[in-house]
Amino acid sequence: MVRTIAAGPSIGGGRRAGRHRRSRLARWAPAALALVFAATVLGLNGVSIRDLAVFGLYLALALALPGVLLVRALYGAVRGDGKDAGRTPGEELALGVTLGYAIEVPAYIAARAAGHPLLVLLWPAAVYAAFLAVPRLRRHWRRLPPGPAAPRWWSWFLALVVVYLTWWSATSFFDANALTWPRAGASLFDMPYHLGLVGELKHHMPPEEPTVAGEPLLYHWFVYAHLASSSWVTGIEPMVLLFRLAVLPMLAAFAALIGMIGHRVTGSRVAAALAVAGTLFVSMPRLYANTDGLLLWNGLQPSGWGSPSQIFGALLFAAVVLVLADLLEGRGGRGAWVLLAVLMIAVMGAKATHLPLLFAGLVVVGAVRAVRDRRPPWAVLATLGTTLACLAFAQVVLYGGGRQGMIVAPLSFVRTTWVKLAGLGDAAQPSPASLAGMTAVYLICWAVTWCGIAGLLRRPRLLLGPPVVLMLGMCAAGVGAVLLLGSTYLNEGYFLQAIYPYLAILSAYGFLVVTKGERPSRWAVAGAVASGLVVAHLIRVLSGVVVPLGPGRAEAVLYLPFAVVFAVAILAAAAAFALRRRRVRAWSLALSMVAAMGVPASWQARALALGDDPGADPAAARVVHPDREKVPRGALAAGRWLRAHSRPEDLVATNAHCVWGREDPCDSRHFWVTALSERRALVEGWAYTLTNMDRWRPGQSVLRLPFWDSERLRLNDAAFRRPSAAAFQYLRDRFGVRWLVVEERRSPPIGDAANLRFRSGDYAVYRIPAKLPR
Repeated sequence: MVRTIAAGPSIGGGRRAGRHRRSRLARWAPAALALVFAATVLGLNGVSIRDLAVFGLYLALALALPGVLLVRALYGAVRGDGKDAGRTPGEELALGVTLGYAIEVPAYIAARAAGHPLLVLLWPAAVYAAFLAVPRLRRHWRRLPPGPAAPRWWSWFLALVVVYLTWWSATSFFDANALTWPRAGASLFDMPYHLGLVGELKHHMPPEEPTVAGEPLLYHWFVYAHLASSSWVTGIEPMVLLFRLAVLPMLAAFAALIGMIGHRVTGSRVAAALAVAGTLFVSMPRLYANTDGLLLWNGLQPSGWGSPSQIFGALLFAAVVLVLADLLEGRGGRGAWVLLAVLMIAVMGAKATHLPLLFAGLVVVGAVRAVRDRRPPWAVLATLGTTLACLAFAQVVLYGGGRQGMIVAPLSFVRTTWVKLAGLGDAAQPSPASLAGMTAVYLICWAVTWCGIAGLLRRPRLLLGPPVVLMLGMCAAGVGAVLLLGSTYLNEGYFLQAIYPYLAILSAYGFLVVTKGERPSRWAVAGAVASGLVVAHLIRVLSGVVVPLGPGRAEAVLYLPFAVVFAVAILAAAAAFALRRRRVRAWSLALSMVAAMGVPASWQARALALGDDPGADPAAARVVHPDREKVPRGALAAGRWLRAHSRPEDLVATNAHCVWGREDPCDSRHFWVTALSERRALVEGWAYTLTNMDRWRPGQSVLRLPFWDSERLRLNDAAFRRPSAAAFQYLRDRFGVRWLVVEERRSPPIGDAANLRFRSGDYAVYRIPAKLPR
């Protein structure tokens, strides 16, 4: 009898334990899917198992885990008005990785400046030691009791986002940016520049422009410090980190943080999912027959791999907004203020575009609070002071007071778009009426894409909430910057990219508010979205506008499709207003239909154009890669040999300055010598140097500007055109050149004028001895 009674609970307990194990496995299934898919894709694209394993351990133990421990200690589990259901493990991991990045960069700067880069590992070691030794901190090794559990679909949603980002990375970037030569030579023009900066930060502090000796590096270079630190700690090639590994966790963490902000602001996981989707898939309406949108700045994703500083800055800034949203509502405590300060310092050198937007948003928040509360908003003023201090330090120290090729040039962005769409040649200039028309096109596109924000008008008091006011202020400043400024490479568009996530969050919030108030059926919403897709398709087909227009075609047709969209939006709003007077709630349906003419219709147009001739789309014709057929052989081997047989402080001279096939006039974006050798050059390519960009004026091509130090370039090139022992000795004595990297297709043979040390394909590496033979 006793045995029977004892056996009962044992059987039941076993069943409960089995169910618990299955539940835990189910909870971790989304993460496992994302990890296995990412590892498989990376393995198929040239990343070794060793590099995958070591990078995973580095990410987990040197960034994520110490970051998570600090987040738990400083930020805790924010509770409040019910909008926070506690962080999921994935969200906490994303925030921990982001904080890890923010701390690693200054730690590496100090370690590199001290001459011992591996001292960067002291910061995670110190965190582990503190959280093991201090009794009050030990509890943070366990997760705090969660609040109301997030729905299971949310974990699957984030996992599928990671899967999508991995797939998108493979198809849009990995395929065109190889790890082996000569295919790597046809990578995006900017990739060797990024790689060269990683090499510079790996060996020097403070950094300089590696492609022009003595030129200061006044740039947002913190992401390259992270990559350099990663290479030192893991032993992984910088090229593998930059071309395959480093950006993917940033993209994943960024998506998770945008979801967290969306949930914190709206209180809805559905709205948070819409915000993430809106951020990743944002695109201008595509209403021309050859499917191209407005040619420029169609979304956030293309800059992920091609501009690592943009995604790094966006990730850190998302964490700033997340923490600040809590602090502005009186939640978070002192630890959150410390966390905010650390993140803002990291943003300061990660991307120059974010802090001005934050400053503008805080000014609006402060003004609203001062009027509403009739007393100084001290917390906002303190944050404004911190932001201003970071801005001043960045501008004076990190950017040297330079304008980075940015000038006040109202509607420069619009003018460039008109030139591309009109097809009258780069010398053509739009009339005031043309500028007004193209500006109206942009405003219509933005209004359609983010029309959901109008839904907040249903509950005007929501517009006074601090996080909403902050984001509205940032977004207004971003749009203003795009319309007011001009730059060498249309870099003012980064202000627009910086606000995409927050426009998406506000738009999702507006949709949530209006649909909650009207409660339309799912079928009605689906019908409204389908109507918007059909309308956009009909506008595209019936107008039949093909861009660029070219001579002899009426310019008015450029604006016709967008004028029709505007008219349809006005009619939809009028119909909703009229139905409201009859007590029929249709604002949610009107907004759904108008919004569908934006992002969903744009992707519909892309899908319908998959079978078309790529040459019909002007976007496909943009030159962003060198001609693969003109890439010389042997550059990777020569660069790696020089790196292995020279010292980091050795200076290199080269005869390569222009992109292959773009020598007349010279496109000075040649950076492969410094990128592959991790050595500074007397002069290689100069397109992206501060001096070159500050010489630029509207109407010029900064890529084609001649090198400003004509004497240095003349002496450098003369030595290769007429090789002699005396010429190379002069380069050594005057400039300190120790090595020559010669692309032999561009110059006559060097012969005995220097000591040949290595040859591979079209490249040869020579050493200039201390005393050359006469």
